[in-house]
Parts: sequence; C-alpha cells; structure tokens
Amino acid sequence: MLKDKVAIVTGASRGIGAEIAKTLAAKGATVVVHYRGSKEKADAVKKEIEDNGGTAVTYACDVADFKACEEMIKSVSKEYGHIDILVNNAGITKDGLLMAMKEEDFDAVIATNLKGCFNCIRFVSRIMMKQKAGKIINLSSVSGVAGNAGQANYSASKAGVIGLTKSAARELAARNINVNAVAPGFICTDMTDVLPENVKEDAVKQIPLGRFGKTENVADLVAFLASEQADYITGQVIHVDGGMVM
Repeated sequence: MLKDKVAIVTGASRGIGAEIAKTLAAKGATVVVHYRGSKEKADAVKKEIEDNGGTAVTYACDVADFKACEEMIKSVSKEYGHIDILVNNAGITKDGLLMAMKEEDFDAVIATNLKGCFNCIRFVSRIMMKQKAGKIINLSSVSGVAGNAGQANYSASKAGVIGLTKSAARELAARNINVNAVAPGFICTDMTDVLPENVKEDAVKQIPLGRFGKTENVADLVAFLASEQADYITGQVIHVDGGMVM
C-alpha cells in the first residue's frame, strides 16, 4: 500500500504518533520517527517497527524551531531522495483557565502545535512540489473545532491547524499534493489514562458511541489519507471522535 514511500511522523515516540508510525511502516513505508524529548521511547518505536519487518529511523528536533525543521527535512531528503508523506502530529498541552494563563504557556503551545506544523510544511512542500506528489496529514483536535474550557491555547492552536490545512490544500493542489486534517476526540493514550475516573465518565457521556477511541482508529485513517486511495480528498477535516462533535 505504501511500499517505497518515505514518511516523516512528528511526535512519534508515544501515543497516537507512535501508532501512526507503526501503521505506516506496516503498510510498507520507511518511517522517520521524530521526537523531541525521549530518545529511549523513540528507539523503542523504531525497534518495534523493525521487529515486525519494517524500516524506521529516529530524528530529534524541536518542531517549534524553524531552522531545526529545515535541517530535518533536508537531512531526510538527502538520505532517501524523496519525502512522500508528512504527518504533523507533534503537540503539547499547558492547560489552564484563560484569565490565569501565563503568557509563556500560551506561546509554547502555539509555537509547537501550530508553528511547528507550519515549519514542517514550509520545507517539505518544496520537495513535494518538485516531485509533483505528496500527502500531508495534520493532527488537529475536536478542541480546535468546538473549543474546550481550560484549553484556550490548545484549542486556538488546533483551530489554527485547520485553517493552515485548508490554505495549504488550496496552494498545493495544482502540484498533486493532498493536505488534510484529522481531528481526534477522546483517544485512549497515556494522557487519558491518568484522568480521574469521574472525568472519564463525564467525557463518555458526551460521546454518542459511548466509549473512548483507540490509537488504531486514528492511525488507520491517517494511513488511508496517505495512500493512493485518498488521491481525490484534500482540504478536509475528518473527525475521529465517536460522534462527539457533529
């Protein structure tokens, strides 16, 4: 399905990003497992991919750093000669009530979640335009669609990702580059595992399907959008949220 394709997955050392990296590799892609903090976790994802017959490398950089993203894209392009898939998954949260939110917490979330997405698209788009082919999938969130109390910075960053996705899709379509966004809802990860039980119960009540999603639900959609089967889909925001936001 993705044989001979090269994919960069940012924030791929854990959670949804790790699942996406493993799924793309299982479908034949060579995957760059990007990380910022934990080399140990990124190496574990790489090893799991290789143990299952796939191909992966790790790469460390801060996606909020414009020059660092340029170096990453250049390095991958030089190594493999092409980049076919970019998945912008890297993201952070620094939750807090709007009236008490620190400026640095707002700036940090925007810098990683939104500017980081821009940085990677900015440099990979040139390569994909020369190839006249490419798939870019950006991870947004239902919080970026509906908003969420206590997450003004996160919601703003993920809403920005949607606007960036649509603008990039319009700019790059003429060169056969598809740009789409995926907006997960509550997905079972280490971040949701630590939520108090009463918070989980309240969240489930908001989901028509009555349960949290799995990382595989998101990864399978990303793999579809990265494939030839999605060649006529661009500029879309697809929710993986059990019907939470309709």
